[in-house]
Amino acid sequence: MANEPSDLKPESWHRYFAIESNNLAWGLVSNPSRTPDETVRMVDAAHAASFHWGVVGNELNFMRAKTLLAEVHALAGSGRLALGLAEEIREYFLARPTEDWELAFVHTVHAHASYVAGESEKHHASYRTAEQAIDNISDEEDRRIVLGTFDQVPKPGGVDGA
Repeated sequence: MANEPSDLKPESWHRYFAIESNNLAWGLVSNPSRTPDETVRMVDAAHAASFHWGVVGNELNFMRAKTLLAEVHALAGSGRLALGLAEEIREYFLARPTEDWELAFVHTVHAHASYVAGESEKHHASYRTAEQAIDNISDEEDRRIVLGTFDQVPKPGGVDGA
């Protein structure tokens, strides 16, 4: 939980709500047994985080918020919206130096969005790239966190895959 601001500056409160909304949404993302009401709350929290980061965050904060939006929309079944966001973040993160865990996250989210959008070739390619990127994560805790999201992505060609 973020520390509640001690001042009345709007930017302090925007940052507070960006962090709180982000943490709430990611917490719901990591719960595969969430209820339909929790799914709505997850999407709402991700949009709130994006809004607040758009006010006070830098470009990286905002693109990370879009990563969250892409994942929650994939989980909510909005494939086209999720894929549009996933392609935007992939283009952004691939065009600059990106940490190993974040690159794995980007490919994971793109694979998930592609699956939900019914784009099986993109799903297969991104899924395989995500697997390789996860293998390249140097920190075990970072790998564990990314795997928590990756494990929710259907496998290509499997019983639940495209």
